[in-house]
Amino acid sequence: MKITGAKVFVGGPKKNYVTLKIMTDQGVYGLGDATLNNRETLPAHYLEQYLIPNLIGMDPRNSEDIWQFMYRGAYFRRGPIAMAAFGAVDMALWDIKGKLANMPVYQLFGGKSREGAMVYAHATGADLEDLTDSITGYVEEGYKAVRVQCGIPGMPTASYAVPETKGQTKNYISDFSGIRPKVEVWDSDRYIRYMPGALAEIRDRFGPELHILHDVHHRLTPREAAEFAKAVEPVRLFWMEDPTPADDQDALRLIRQHSTTPIAIGEVFNSIWDCNKLIENELIDYIRVAATYGGGITHLKRIIDLAGLHHVKTGFHGAPSHSPISMAAQAHLNAWAPNFGIQEYLVLGTPECDALFPSEHRMENGMVYVSDAPGLGVDFDEKEAARYSYQPGSHPVVRLQDGTMWDY
Repeated sequence: MKITGAKVFVGGPKKNYVTLKIMTDQGVYGLGDATLNNRETLPAHYLEQYLIPNLIGMDPRNSEDIWQFMYRGAYFRRGPIAMAAFGAVDMALWDIKGKLANMPVYQLFGGKSREGAMVYAHATGADLEDLTDSITGYVEEGYKAVRVQCGIPGMPTASYAVPETKGQTKNYISDFSGIRPKVEVWDSDRYIRYMPGALAEIRDRFGPELHILHDVHHRLTPREAAEFAKAVEPVRLFWMEDPTPADDQDALRLIRQHSTTPIAIGEVFNSIWDCNKLIENELIDYIRVAATYGGGITHLKRIIDLAGLHHVKTGFHGAPSHSPISMAAQAHLNAWAPNFGIQEYLVLGTPECDALFPSEHRMENGMVYVSDAPGLGVDFDEKEAARYSYQPGSHPVVRLQDGTMWDY
């Protein structure tokens, strides 16, 4: 069996999904997702100019050897661009393998460990009252877990002020279009003073059964994060996500020494080498590496196996920047993984996505149920894809109130 060709498509409903389709000489094709949020053209070019020419003629069943070829053969290893491209190829090869075996991919891992996988929704609000309404809506839909975020009094979220050269002040608002990013403002002191109390009110309002998650977005120093984690212990969060910038992994030690609040981290990680020490030293409770950014199913399985040895559960990233193909790959891993924790859920179910990526995966009462169709269980409508084209954009950026750049 040989790979005879591959195509890359960039575009989608409100997102620039990067979709890879690998064709074979036996008529079986596989699909993968290489979407790198707001840098989408980079993995697309990596695929078209470097990987696809090398894939032609290879046996797609040899997915392990092909993964090693891509990773070791690049010499300069890892990084989000390369790993997203590798991830798309690897997903497509597993899709082909499942179709050849006439089995859903999770069966190739060893079968199901559970029937459905718990997911969490994102509840947001301009203030606490608005947030409470959002949470109520998700609870009424059957969600058992909700990530909660709300505006901080006295801290604007869409503007910041910096001094001009003539002593005047110009207010920059988030009205940029295209490649110019929206700018958000941050104040750690206001956040630390306000958010623990807000989370406590949410717990009182919704009771002990609802799983409450909260994302700090890498914005606290290690000392601040330890203070915050200790302050929210009575809330019994399901997890506190990304408390400090992921670059400083030793920061997690300080948080661990001061609090038992569960920690989730890893959505910006690209490989096992970004998180192996965090896992081995049991400094985190949930690992959030995504199938796309983490180099695909082959590499993510290694991370899952390592995590399982150290009481660390999965909590895969699932923002809208991951296409339904990536989410399907994670759905199969979630069905199998003995140490499954939870899945972020923001993508599947819209009419536009269903038309572009038809599948039988389904979400009911806060649980995702994986399809039993062969392979990943997701198709791709090329005619529907022709409706979309690449639209430049950027991820928001954060500045302090004086204009200093900060971590998003």
